[in-house]
Amino acid sequence: MGQATSGNSMQIGEVAERTGLSFRTLRHYDEIGLLSPSARSDGGFRLYTADDVDKLLVIRRMKPLGYSLDEMLTVMHTIEGADDAPLLEPVLAEARERRDRLSRHLEMADEFIALLQEREPPFSPST
Repeated sequence: MGQATSGNSMQIGEVAERTGLSFRTLRHYDEIGLLSPSARSDGGFRLYTADDVDKLLVIRRMKPLGYSLDEMLTVMHTIEGADDAPLLEPVLAEARERRDRLSRHLEMADEFIALLQEREPPFSPST
C-alpha cells in the first residue's frame, strides 16, 4: 500500500459520511481484506480514493440482500476481475434471487402490519 500523493484522497470520516458506513465498519472491512484504502498518510491514516468509495457503495448495496462478508469478498473479486458479461451472469442471477426473496419477505411484513392494523382498537378521545 503506497503513500498518498494526490489531493483527491479522502480520510475515513469523509468516506463514512459519503457511504453511510461507520468508522468501525470501514476499519473492519480493511482488516478482513474486503476493501482496503488505496493509501495511508505519513501519519498512518487511511486514505481512500473515489474508486474506493464506489466499491464501498457496491458493498453497501449487497448488505440488504443478505450477503455474508465472505460472499461479498467473492463477489467483489468477481466484479473486479470480470472483463465481460458472461462472468457476471451468475452474480447477477444470485442478486436477482436474493432481491426476489427480500421482496417476498417485505410482502409478508406488509400483510402482518395490515393484520395488526385491522385489530387496532379505534381511537377514543378521553373526556
